This record gives sequence, structure tokens and C-alpha cells, in this order.
Amino acid sequence: MKTIFAVDDNHVNLLIAEETLSEHYDVFTLSSASLMYDLLNDVMPDLILLDIVMPEIGGFEALKHLKSDKRYSHIPVIFLTSKNDVDTEAQGLEMGVADFISKPFSKPVLLNRIRIQLDIEEVIRERNAMLQLRTERLLRLQNSMASVLATMVENRDNLTGRHIERTTKYIHILLNAMTENCVYTEEIHDWNVELVASSARLHDIGKIVITDLILNKQGSLTEEEFEKMKTHASEGEKIIDSIIADSGDGYFLQNAKLFAGSHHEKWDGSGYPRKIKGADIPLQGRIMAIADVYDALVSERSYKKAFPHEKALEIIKEASGTHFDPALINVFLACEKEFVKVVSE
Repeated sequence: MKTIFAVDDNHVNLLIAEETLSEHYDVFTLSSASLMYDLLNDVMPDLILLDIVMPEIGGFEALKHLKSDKRYSHIPVIFLTSKNDVDTEAQGLEMGVADFISKPFSKPVLLNRIRIQLDIEEVIRERNAMLQLRTERLLRLQNSMASVLATMVENRDNLTGRHIERTTKYIHILLNAMTENCVYTEEIHDWNVELVASSARLHDIGKIVITDLILNKQGSLTEEEFEKMKTHASEGEKIIDSIIADSGDGYFLQNAKLFAGSHHEKWDGSGYPRKIKGADIPLQGRIMAIADVYDALVSERSYKKAFPHEKALEIIKEASGTHFDPALINVFLACEKEFVKVVSE
């Protein structure tokens, strides 16, 4: 049985509300907004009937309090009022009131308005649940597609085993540490950490256009070969742009595009493909730069042995302000022990 609060300083109105609704709902009658606040600590109603004109705390003030509190903002509120002017109605609707019932109210009107509102809320909840389910399915599909594409690239590159898996974990660690250390919090407060970290799997997707002769060459690349290898950043952007053109502009793909196109830019402007510098480099690229270089340093390559964590740490610290964003290096230093765990897995 659904629960309704009736809040009105007029006891006759409260009596009518209780008589009308108690057969269908659990009804709590309250003579003030203060009593409503107290009861909200223990009972969560499905709907609130709220008088506008009350002593101490009026209906508009009480509605403002409810809508500003995440615990109660979802509760539909119907105003009980003897005011039928346009300004009152406009103000209430702007603040989020669901409906108005004029006083004195009849029992049929009160019951029907409440039934309609609760039916609407039920439909909204069902649709939100369906939307959430579809969103979760879409996220799983995106993650699966990203994993397949990233695996295809990584399977061609015999020199970077599990690089994508590790860098994705590094990104996740850095994003959490940025929040904990209050670094770029305004920029990332709306980010979906799971989705952003997953999209980072595609940062090397552009390597799919690089010939195996370069990608798997034993030893150092020639200058010409290195120039060709460098094109994987811009090629990655093009590939993801083509996917966006076919499937639509989405949050996941936009993040993937930024990771792919800017993870080789450097803080001092000496990187590629655009030689942008400082805060002009997308934050995704600045974060990935640390994850990408760290993994390269601690991994064995045909042209070098794996560096120990301490050596990699020293190299990255020295490149703060040249290769890397200094603020992000501070974040990295705060969570570097988590990186060691990833390498040892």
C-alpha cells in the first residue's frame, strides 16, 4: 500500500483527507511542515499533499527544502490551496510541484487527482527502469566492441602484450586518485569513470593501419619508420570519427577519440600529432600519456629490458613539466603503488 503525507494546519482538511484516502493508502496527517520533516527521517512517502499557506513554514518554503534534498526530491508534491491565481500556479510549477488541488476540495476530486499522479509516477518509474536496462546493455555492448577492437590491434602487435588491459587499469586508478586529491575535480566531476576508462582501450586503434613490418620490427625504428608509426594517433581519430559518423555522436566514442588523438602530445608542445601544449591538450590525453609511458617503461621491448618500477618513477618525475602535466604527476605519485600491483598481476 502506498503512503501519503497530508500536511495542512487546518484540522478539518486533514480529517477529510484521512477519511477519503485511508481505505486506499497509508495516510499520515501532519499539521505543520516541521512535523513532516521529522517524520521523513523514518517514513518515505509516495506522495505529499502540502498546504501553501501555513504558519512558520509555508508550502513554497517546504517544497524548496524537499526539492533541494536528494533524499526527497523525487517525491511528487501536490499543493492544497485556496489561491487560484496564475502567479501562484506558475511559481509552484517552476519549483517542481506536480499538481494543484483547490480548497475546499471534494472527496472524489482529491482521490482521483492522487490516483492520476501516482499512476504517472508508476509509468515514469517503469520507463526509467527500462531506460536504465537499455543503457546498461548499451554500455556492455560498447565495452565488448572496444575490447574486441583493442584485442585485434594488440594481437597484431607482438611487442606490447596486455598493454591495453594494463593502461585501462592505470586510467581507472588515476581518475579515482584525481578525485581523492582534488585535482581537476571541476573537469571530471561529471565523468563516468567506468565508461571513460573503458573508452581508453581504443587509444591505439590507429595502429591497425601500421604495417606489421614496422609494428613488430625487432630493434629500433628508422626515422622514416618512426614517422609512419606516429601517424597512428591521427589515424585513430579518423577511425573513431568514421564510427561516430555511422553510429552517432556518443559519450563513449568522444572520449575514445580524445584518448586516441592526444595521448602522444607533450606538456611542452613537442609531442604529436598537433604539437599542442599545456592545458590545450585534452585531459584524456594528458592522463593517458602517463599511463602509456609508464607501461612502456616497465615492459620488455625488443630494443630494451623492462625497467623496475623505481626507475620508471624517476624517469616520469624528471619529465614533469616537459612531457607530463605537473598536476597529474603529483596525482601519479600519490597512487604509484597501485600501478605496481597492476604490473605484478
